Amino acid sequence: MEIGVPREIKDRENRTALTPPAVAQLRAEGHRVYVERGAGAGSGFDDAEYTQAGAELVDAAGAWRRELVVKVKEPLPPEYGFLDGQILFTFLHLAGVDPALTRRLLEAGTTAIGYETVEDRCGRLPLLAPMSAIAGNMATLMGACYLAAPQGGRGVQPGKVLGTPHGRILVIGDGTVGQHAARVGIALGARVSMAGRRPERAEALRRKMPGELHWFCSTPDSVARHVREADLVVSAVLVRGARAPHVVTEEMVRSMPRGAVIVDVSIDQGGSVETSRPTTHSEPVFVRHGVLHYCVTNMPGAYPRTATLALVRATLPYVSALARDGLDALRRDPGFARGLQTHGGHVACEPVAEALGLQDRYRRAEALLGIH
Repeated sequence: MEIGVPREIKDRENRTALTPPAVAQLRAEGHRVYVERGAGAGSGFDDAEYTQAGAELVDAAGAWRRELVVKVKEPLPPEYGFLDGQILFTFLHLAGVDPALTRRLLEAGTTAIGYETVEDRCGRLPLLAPMSAIAGNMATLMGACYLAAPQGGRGVQPGKVLGTPHGRILVIGDGTVGQHAARVGIALGARVSMAGRRPERAEALRRKMPGELHWFCSTPDSVARHVREADLVVSAVLVRGARAPHVVTEEMVRSMPRGAVIVDVSIDQGGSVETSRPTTHSEPVFVRHGVLHYCVTNMPGAYPRTATLALVRATLPYVSALARDGLDALRRDPGFARGLQTHGGHVACEPVAEALGLQDRYRRAEALLGIH
């Protein structure tokens, strides 16, 4: 199969979908790989490494004009014209981005497979997990950075000073993002609280942490109480494929100390804080009700070398299966099939159809793929 790797054009997005060693593996499996010039530069891979691995260097159109296109982030408007019925494998987050992208995917007949909803045999999200881990680590570090007075924060440093803890961090969500954010906060020496939905997980989570973690059951009242006391709120709520619910209301934000910080890691899926809106690495924060909001939609792009290596390690087996078997790879693997977002002019992910009001275009993935 012919595989295209376009250069990412999202603001300061320096990750790339395939590394040179990944290209070499796909070439050894009999596939041709077309990499847009400069696609790997931001992650530390130059064009010469790709040609040595067997890739052909092309322009953007040359990368998109292939049976399978592998990316990191969703297509942006300048790329919509390249959509033309190919298989697209990338992060999509369709419920949380401009509905125009979904409409264009449907018009173009694109078979779009989202990394974020592919499941393994245990129901986990193996392609989302490495980026969630990086975003979780980063969320606490960015929050600490913006709490500094020169950045507009309230001047609280999360951590211990001669054994005395300073700073209160609230992590909402106890999945991969939340666990990594909490672990960093505890390692710094801050007081860390975590909101979750399943009390039976609390003790296991505490054992995994490097220090003391206060876990509590997430309800509107309990979240509101902890938000009022927090210097930093990391919101990491995930509903697979769906738009994130607002677990932090505008009234809760109003109650926070002036100069406190919110990092909304759920912003890819629309944001789980009512006052959030998407930001970029070039302009990462804004202030609402005296609270700094960090809502960058491609957080792991800030650490492109680490993120690219982790992402490609996870995605390569799936890329290889798609290149070898086409859509039969999805038919043979129900977890992989759950990544299908659009196909043949239909939406294949029910939460996306509901979020965008496209229920009339929804068809079950199994029906679209002919799985009986």
